[in-house]
Amino acid sequence: MKQLFDFFPILLFFILYKFYLDLPDELILGINAGVPLMQLTPGESSDAIYLATLAAILVTLVQVVMAAIIVRKVEKMPLITLAILIVFGGATLALKDPVFIQWKPTAINWLFALVFLGSQFIGSKPLIQRMMGHAIEIQEARVWAQLNLAWVAFFVVAGIANLIVAPEIDPFGLQFSEDTWVDFKLFGLMGMTIAFVVAQAFFLARYMPNTDEETS
Repeated sequence: MKQLFDFFPILLFFILYKFYLDLPDELILGINAGVPLMQLTPGESSDAIYLATLAAILVTLVQVVMAAIIVRKVEKMPLITLAILIVFGGATLALKDPVFIQWKPTAINWLFALVFLGSQFIGSKPLIQRMMGHAIEIQEARVWAQLNLAWVAFFVVAGIANLIVAPEIDPFGLQFSEDTWVDFKLFGLMGMTIAFVVAQAFFLARYMPNTDEETS
């Protein structure tokens, strides 16, 4: 349930972007009245990314506030994600330039890469062990270090992949469309994450204690 909750802002971004042209004109004008910064134009497809960005910021903010009220604890990663989203999404809305929100997935992934890498040298355990150590019984520090570095590599690659697909950045001149980038933001990054988590499970299975042998 928590994963679905965290996934909701990305899904809402995708839905509002894809179905912007189907929204009633009255709704668009009402948003303009409530948020003067927006100034959306009904029927103008290029404005879809601005509405999607605003929704992602607001929903992520609500999630963090709800966590603080209900659970009375907000983890660091959602706070980091919210801060980066406000900075990059706010710049996109204020300057009416999609390049900032397209940089946001890369910024988050590379920041996480730095945090995971730093945990190799700061503290007694790498970050991935602190996150998963309570649920997985692996005693070898070497294994946790390798897994932590694998996450560093994953975040770096995910950030690079986003840059390649983002049309306002496009370092290799591949000329992907904004629509393709939105698809990649939902399905591409999610698919990469799922594939990596599955590979991680196979990696960890090699070092898990054999409960059947211990029982016998």
